[in-house]
Amino acid sequence: MPAPVRLRELIRTIRAARTQAEERDVIQKECALIRSSFREEDNTYRCRNVAKLIYMHMLGYPAHFGQLECLKLIASQRFTDKRIGYLGAMLLLDERQDVHLLMTNCLKNDLSHSTQFVQGLSLCTLGCMGSSDMCRDLAGEVEKLLKNSNSYIRKKAALAAVHVIRKVPELLEMFLPATKNLLNDKNHGVLHAAVVLVIEMCKHSPDTHAYFRKVVPQLVKSLKNLIMSGYSPEHDVSGISDPFLQVATNTETSKNVGNAILYETVLTVMDIKSESGLRVLAVNILGRFLLNNDKNIRYVALTSLLKMVQTDHNAVQRHRSTIVDCLTDLDVSIKRRAMDLCFALVNGSNVRGMMKELLYFLDHCDPEFKADCASGIFLAAEKYAPNKRWHIDTIMRVLTTAGSYVRDDSVPLLIQLISNANSLHAYIVQKLYQALRVDISQQPLVQVAVWCIGEYGDLLLSGEFEEEMPVQVTEDEVLDVLEKILHSSLSALTTREYALTAIMKLSTRLQSSTNRIRKAVSIYGSSLDVELQQRAVEYSALFMRFDHMRPALLERMPLIQKSAANGPVHAVVNGEEKEEGGSLPAQEQLSQQAQVNNLLDLLGDSNPTASVPQESKVPQTGGELLDLLDGLNLSDSQSSGLSGGQPQLVLDGISPPSPQNTSTLKQGIPSIIAYDQNGLKIEFSFERSKANPNMLFITLRASNFTELDMSNFVLQAAVPKSFQLQLMSPSGSIIPARNSGAVTQLMRVLNSQKHPLRMRLKLMYSHREAPIEVMADVNEFPPQAWE
Repeated sequence: MPAPVRLRELIRTIRAARTQAEERDVIQKECALIRSSFREEDNTYRCRNVAKLIYMHMLGYPAHFGQLECLKLIASQRFTDKRIGYLGAMLLLDERQDVHLLMTNCLKNDLSHSTQFVQGLSLCTLGCMGSSDMCRDLAGEVEKLLKNSNSYIRKKAALAAVHVIRKVPELLEMFLPATKNLLNDKNHGVLHAAVVLVIEMCKHSPDTHAYFRKVVPQLVKSLKNLIMSGYSPEHDVSGISDPFLQVATNTETSKNVGNAILYETVLTVMDIKSESGLRVLAVNILGRFLLNNDKNIRYVALTSLLKMVQTDHNAVQRHRSTIVDCLTDLDVSIKRRAMDLCFALVNGSNVRGMMKELLYFLDHCDPEFKADCASGIFLAAEKYAPNKRWHIDTIMRVLTTAGSYVRDDSVPLLIQLISNANSLHAYIVQKLYQALRVDISQQPLVQVAVWCIGEYGDLLLSGEFEEEMPVQVTEDEVLDVLEKILHSSLSALTTREYALTAIMKLSTRLQSSTNRIRKAVSIYGSSLDVELQQRAVEYSALFMRFDHMRPALLERMPLIQKSAANGPVHAVVNGEEKEEGGSLPAQEQLSQQAQVNNLLDLLGDSNPTASVPQESKVPQTGGELLDLLDGLNLSDSQSSGLSGGQPQLVLDGISPPSPQNTSTLKQGIPSIIAYDQNGLKIEFSFERSKANPNMLFITLRASNFTELDMSNFVLQAAVPKSFQLQLMSPSGSIIPARNSGAVTQLMRVLNSQKHPLRMRLKLMYSHREAPIEVMADVNEFPPQAWE
């Protein structure tokens, strides 16, 4: 046979392939030639062929037929053959395949070889893919090599011993004496490997803690020598003596290696739950990182501060101005982290200043940030607004700045907020009308404005507007704006529905425009859209047969209460109240009642009369509208009136506090991790109302550490019957990948009886195009949450 092509030539040929099919054709032809060479027992080119197989394996092509050839190379006396053979064995073999057991004798012979590099190859292979049986057979040889006079061999043996202990923990005691001696080694590579071995021993056996505690002074002395020693070319990395062995030092931050050491210091302080002084030191180190020119260091600092802000809020607050400056960074990842951290820093004392900065950021940021930023501003304004006027102004500023990016579920929440601000209705309708005259392209803004004009159009015309000169508006001008919205190609169907209803409501508020309104409504009686057509036909009927009822039917809506007691159960769906159970078949209601009772049984409560879990968002499949946590009947005596009562929520008269009368203060309640599996992390942070000590606000933060986004995220929750629970609308339904963003959601828990808090969560989301549904119990709430 002709000599096979060299590895370099094969790589060149594969890289020259223009299509995947052409590449596969090259690989298949080469594999056929390699198989033929293996069948003919060609010892001359076996090493070259196995090297090519290793490269094909790295590209993802099958190379299992070369496993026995690797063993033949390992048994060879030539070092070049052994090197390729051991490399192939580490890549092509694992402990699940019986063929690897044939290597045991070769490994044993090579562990006692006269050449240190052959011994190193065998130690690396054992540490990489040795099975439990192989580790038992060769542990004695590894222990002997730990005492070898050659530092190269001692280092390799220590790393192999780590693998042996992981596979066979009962062999740990065999390595204790030799490991203790390794800690005295002057070679940094051996010392590093010995520290790794000690850590592994302490993980598997708590008894070893006392054994190695005696060597702590010795390790501290070694660390001091590293810090105080002069320049050593052998161990120097950018002017720092072996940073891989250092934990804390006063090194300067002008060198990247020094920054790495300081970051390890911060991680150590965070992990060991240090005293407050050390935590402040860690925060200050991260604050200095924010001033570094390296964007990677700034990103690391922002990510770490975001983790520490719940436990060391005041310390992080000192660096608020530097964090705000990061909002103008050119790097989108740094902007995202800075935005999340800014929202975490908002509280009652700085809300005005922080909202000013965030609104400026919202006005100038890229479109990809606007939706999350707008939702964050809505949540922060609801929790910390100093007064209603400021709250309304902030909301309208968001609508006019980034109205097209405001999520649809925010519209009903804003309408609810406006309806409850009785003294500001004239001010609000004037402001929104002026905004409509400028721009009708931003649909959430148009929907809120049109609803307000329909409800409070008489105030718009009356000029009842304090503090500023009101805009003089005529009836025709108002109707011109609404008809423009109806006819505009920019208006969505939902917006047209809002506008048609607003025009109809104005028929009782505008005195001389009834005929114009009747004509405008009747036009849509032949609309191609069924919803618009139905509304127009019904409204036209009001003008004709039921004209005497029209003023009563179209009067202002009553205040939209956030909660009410002793009424039918409602779900909070995208910020709107929807009654559940009134129109469902009896069998379906019973089935869903049984599901809820099963959930409550898991919580230790079989009586569902007072335990009313809330749903934050309805899944898109209609059959799951009343799922595990919905469809409850309060009691037998109430079930008969379930469909006819006033829409009410679970909690009675409970709303987020404002600093004027019921300010919410941080009570030092530590945050907890409620769920952390499969890349999804749910974190709870807590605040208590000053006016009502029984009211607890829980802010949920969901983050995603996988490589792909999690979509259609829905959270449902249930508590025992002694509690009352309400979930507000989440900030979004997509959790960005790589922890580049988060979904936040506010819970309100009323605990009148001061019972220990328990909660059961149901999490639903889609990941990698597959729906996922999990249940989680949260029982480790901090005592301060209910005391």
